[in-house]
Amino acid sequence: MIEIDGSAGEGGGQVVRSSLTLAMSTASPVIIRNIRARRSNPGLRAQHLAAVHAAAAICGARVEGAAIASSVLTFVPGALRPGDYEIDVGTAGSTMLVLQTILPALSLCRAPSQILLRGGTHNPRAPTFEFIQHAYLPLLARLGYKAGVSLERHGFYPRGGGVVRAAIEPRRPSDSLDLLERGPIQSRTARVLISRLPSHIAQRELDVLRSRLGLPQHACGIDTVTAPSAGNTLHVCVDCINVSTVFCGFGIRGVPAETVAGRVADEVERYLAAEVALDSHLADQILLPLALATGGRFSTLTPSGHMETNAAVINRFLPVDYERLERGAKGWEVTLRTRRPPQ
Repeated sequence: MIEIDGSAGEGGGQVVRSSLTLAMSTASPVIIRNIRARRSNPGLRAQHLAAVHAAAAICGARVEGAAIASSVLTFVPGALRPGDYEIDVGTAGSTMLVLQTILPALSLCRAPSQILLRGGTHNPRAPTFEFIQHAYLPLLARLGYKAGVSLERHGFYPRGGGVVRAAIEPRRPSDSLDLLERGPIQSRTARVLISRLPSHIAQRELDVLRSRLGLPQHACGIDTVTAPSAGNTLHVCVDCINVSTVFCGFGIRGVPAETVAGRVADEVERYLAAEVALDSHLADQILLPLALATGGRFSTLTPSGHMETNAAVINRFLPVDYERLERGAKGWEVTLRTRRPPQ
């Protein structure tokens, strides 16, 4: 039984999700203690339980402690079972985080799987559908993962109600990742997504992005959708020869549209100035699939607390070495390689 301290490092829900993925993928039983102990609402919440139940379903796991506010979770996985699954988060909790939990494990199966997810699709503090589709999955494809997603209905906080379908194929052999240079920029686009809100909000956000990032009119657009809740997200996609990166912002009640867009522009400018391949979010989220694949190296901004915590959890399950080297003004180089057994 591998023991994980859920309060160590960043101490959030990512510790739970990464532990579940690794437990399924390595057939290792795990017990997680002190779950989110330093949070204002400690223990498991609904969105974490959705990941627990989804993980248990695809491997027939024995689970103890799967309840709201539980601080201890025991997860004993069985054999992975590809197939058709329906997963309902039950709230506006992120369907994308649930998908990230089960995708690497299902990719180890010898047959494909079809997943129907219901819940939130565009949530603050979680990757959006667009991030998964245009940045995360294409990068995973370089590691041999093969998955696709389609969005049937948007789901914003607080009602959720979004619907996403995912198709996951068996992972193919691949070379180790070598992604130190993003290559020349091919395109930069900005799109604002809005539901049940005045259109001037979206236009003001686009005006800021166009001005700050020098985007032409044809590279910007507004998508008006119908969803159970009002919502507003904005995305800037930077497509380079070697990688695509998606930057996300969320409209928040009481925060001016100009401020929301300005924060996104800040992120984009910071990324472009550093001349690195991966932004902080993509670097953090690729670490676990990279460890389960062939390892490799990439350049990124200063490693986040999420990444450091993720690396520590991975090291409890897999014999991998996590190294990071500062490259001065050009960010950091991160390497993940399989540790060779002693001779």
